[in-house]
Amino acid sequence: MNPTMLSVIEAQEKIAAALSPLGTERVELSSAAGRILAESIQADHDLPPFSNSSVDGFAVHLADIETAAERQGITLPVVMDIAAGTVPPAALKPGTAARVMTGAPVPADCDCVIPIEDTDYDPDRYAAQSSPAITIFTKGSPGQGIRPQGQDIKRGELALEAGQPISAQALGLLATLGHAQPLVYRKPKIAVLATGDELIAPEEALKPGKIRESNTYTLTALLEKAGAVALRLPPAADDPQVITSRLNDALEMGSDLILTSAGVSVGAYDYVRTVIEQNGELNFWRVNVRPGKPLAFGHYHGCPLIGLPGNPVSSFVGFQLFVLPAIYRLAGRRGATPLRVTAVLEEPLETDGRETYARAVLENRGSRLVARLSGHQGSGNLVALVRSNALLIVPSGVKSLPAGATITAWLIDG
Repeated sequence: MNPTMLSVIEAQEKIAAALSPLGTERVELSSAAGRILAESIQADHDLPPFSNSSVDGFAVHLADIETAAERQGITLPVVMDIAAGTVPPAALKPGTAARVMTGAPVPADCDCVIPIEDTDYDPDRYAAQSSPAITIFTKGSPGQGIRPQGQDIKRGELALEAGQPISAQALGLLATLGHAQPLVYRKPKIAVLATGDELIAPEEALKPGKIRESNTYTLTALLEKAGAVALRLPPAADDPQVITSRLNDALEMGSDLILTSAGVSVGAYDYVRTVIEQNGELNFWRVNVRPGKPLAFGHYHGCPLIGLPGNPVSSFVGFQLFVLPAIYRLAGRRGATPLRVTAVLEEPLETDGRETYARAVLENRGSRLVARLSGHQGSGNLVALVRSNALLIVPSGVKSLPAGATITAWLIDG
């Protein structure tokens, strides 16, 4: 074990190098939203699969209406009526028109669809079928009102990439392309354990020296939001045997990653580190970050384990920096990075030289974002965290920034 503090990026890289994407499974399309694609999808047919009308109107030959004007239209006989889901019975002959509905195939040889609004068509009179003739009051333009075959994507082109989350829009595209059971990565199962003699349940009355346990609730919510399956374990007292028992429970539950809160620092009762070292390996336990320096990574009987600090804000920041990328790595998700923006400090900001993530509120003021601290930066101040919408990132080695300085901000819900 190397006692030297790692940089944030070094710690992230060590965790990533020790993890691999999990296995895959096929799921029904109705339950695929939010899952991570495990295969790239090529279109096996053109989209649209046929040229169709983008409006309710009349398919025509442009040459037949080139002299049409707003006051003096061109009248053409309507020779066919094409509804969505049907097939035109024949090509469109010159000097005629066809009524087409939105989404219906356009007849061969037509080169324009004129919207109903530019004709004398009376929908109240001719609801079920078209009028026998139509007068058109515009010249139209080539391709007007027509969505050509293959306009969106051609057969064989890449439609969706492996590693991307299945969004609502991607779900629709999968359905359109006929992928009723997409191949996805398995959801990571992540056990969550809080340790500490001081912890009591949220429903219990406060007693001297006790605090209500909150970290596993925060972490469970963050895990589920990230697409993982959270396995919340009962809190463990500062007792090596109890901690060992809880970690063994996590293994029996099939955890892909164990997440602990507290017990990884240098305190006399920080037994999590000891239990890991006795039953596996501890790769590192200190990172040059504020808040959250006592962050550990190792393996418990072969299962990856990330030990977060016990202070609520340190635990939250540690999750964002180290656990979230680990989840994405296990889940096969690629290219997932937090949304970062540039803001101007409203007030001076002091730190101790570690890479710092300060809780703040970003506000739009005119053409710029202004950042103000949401409260004191103690690592137990959940109130300030709740009031924040961003974390201000102060690089390692920088101990102070004046008001008016430009700073990078990480949007908490970005």
